[in-house]
Amino acid sequence: MSPDATSLTVSAYARLRSDILACRLPAGGKLKIQDLAQHLTVSPSVVREALSRLSAEALVIAEPQRGFRVAPINAADVSDLTAIRIDIELKCMHRAMKLGGLKWEAAIVAADHELSHTPHDIHDLGDDWMIAHAKFHAALVAACDSPWLLRIRDQLFVQGERYRRINVRMSRADRDLRAEHSALAQAILGRDAKLATDLMTEHLRLTEVLTLQSLKLQDAAVA
Repeated sequence: MSPDATSLTVSAYARLRSDILACRLPAGGKLKIQDLAQHLTVSPSVVREALSRLSAEALVIAEPQRGFRVAPINAADVSDLTAIRIDIELKCMHRAMKLGGLKWEAAIVAADHELSHTPHDIHDLGDDWMIAHAKFHAALVAACDSPWLLRIRDQLFVQGERYRRINVRMSRADRDLRAEHSALAQAILGRDAKLATDLMTEHLRLTEVLTLQSLKLQDAAVA
C-alpha cells in the first residue's frame, strides 16, 4: 500500500471509529461500502481496509458474502463486558498503585484537573469530554507493569465508551461525574486499595445499570 493510500486508510479508520463510538453509526447497522466511500471521499478499497481494522477491534462485524455492519449491543453483552472490565481494570489499578511514583501521581492530578474543567452536559457529554475521560482513566493505570493487561484494558475501555454514549439519555440528574472521578483519583493517590476498589466498581456498575435501562427503552420503543 502506498504512503498516500495508507494515510487515507488511517483517516477513514479514525472517522469511522469516531462515528461508531459516538453512535452516529447505530449499533447493528449495515455499513454500505459505496455510501461510506462517497461520504468520506475515498475509494471503496480504502473503506474496506478501514472496516477490516475496525473488525479486529470488535467494533465492526464482517459477515461472509454480506459485508460489514456495526457490532450490535445487547443486555447480555453489556453485563459480560462490565464484569470483565471491572476485573481487568482493578488488576491494572492495583499494580499501578503498587508501582506508581511521583510522575504517575502528577499525571493523575493533571488528568483529573483537565477532566473536571472540560465542559459537558449530563445528557450530552461531547467529544472533548470523552477524550478527557479516556485520558483520565488511562492515567490511573499508567504505572501498571503489564503491557498485555493494559492492551486488554484499552480494548475493553473503548467498548465501554460506546455504551456510555447510549446511556446518557438515562443519566441521573443527581449523578455527579466530576465528584465520582475526583474521589476515585484521591483514593488511588492515597493508596487506599479498598476504597479505590469500591469506587471503581461502583462507577462501572452504575454505567452498566444506566445502559441496561436505555436498552430497555429502545426495545420498548421498537415494540
